[in-house]
Amino acid sequence: MDGKRQLGEFLRTHRSRLRPEDVGLVAYGERRRVPGLRREELALLAGVSASYYSRLERGHSLNASPEVLDAIAQALGLEEAERRHLHDLAAVRRRPAGGRRPAPERVTAAVRQLVAAMADVPVIVLGVRGDVLAWNRTGHALYAGHLDAGSPDRPAERPNMTRLVFCDAHTREMYADWTQKARDVVGGLRLAAGQNPADPKLASLIGELMMQSTEFARMWADHKVRPCDVGVYDMRHPLVGAMTVNQQTLRTAQGQRIVVATAEPGSASENALVLLSRAAMSADGDSAVAKESRLT
Repeated sequence: MDGKRQLGEFLRTHRSRLRPEDVGLVAYGERRRVPGLRREELALLAGVSASYYSRLERGHSLNASPEVLDAIAQALGLEEAERRHLHDLAAVRRRPAGGRRPAPERVTAAVRQLVAAMADVPVIVLGVRGDVLAWNRTGHALYAGHLDAGSPDRPAERPNMTRLVFCDAHTREMYADWTQKARDVVGGLRLAAGQNPADPKLASLIGELMMQSTEFARMWADHKVRPCDVGVYDMRHPLVGAMTVNQQTLRTAQGQRIVVATAEPGSASENALVLLSRAAMSADGDSAVAKESRLT
């Protein structure tokens, strides 16, 4: 992934969304050739020279200080996650080229114990690219019961959450507001791309999705970032029907995400999750009996 291009596109996209009146500038009714603020107007708001900001946006300046980046973020009206993403993109240009390839992602024994201990609650573990590294039986039943339960244990077959949302009909049908879910996963992938610019597998995933989904390509071009630590989604599960699920994310020291799904206590959605957990447990039991019968 080209760090210079990503930084320039991020700045231009966010600059184009601001109108002079949004930031207290007087436009005097003149016709503007480009949408949003001009470079010199943004530079004025950030307290830097127009030539310096222009070089930064074009990828020709390699030494933007944290203070300058914060001033630009404030001028653009960025939220905290967007501000951190701006710093990540600028840091890409200060890192040496090349370097080590990312190590294969593995789930620690402690994380596996935690996932197994929450057997009655849907839990999945996602890697930095959104690959499903592990899930418990209820997490598998909620998110991907149509896929092989053992696929996260085989690196070459691991499901990827972004790929499922955009390219898997079963997953797409489950979200009543699919667009919200899609924007959330794209926003999270944007953050990952800024934090892991030298990851070839991440770059390959993004390129693949750009080719396979025009919706992904359009959302990716928005340059919107979302940490997605908490999300509320209306889901339509083929086994237990409609429910509203709260997805909360815990982060590990390895940068992996443990996503836990819950529902409002005493609600019909909580009852649906209980039914799903029992169905998953029953299916596990049937599978174990069938396996034992084949061995005897």
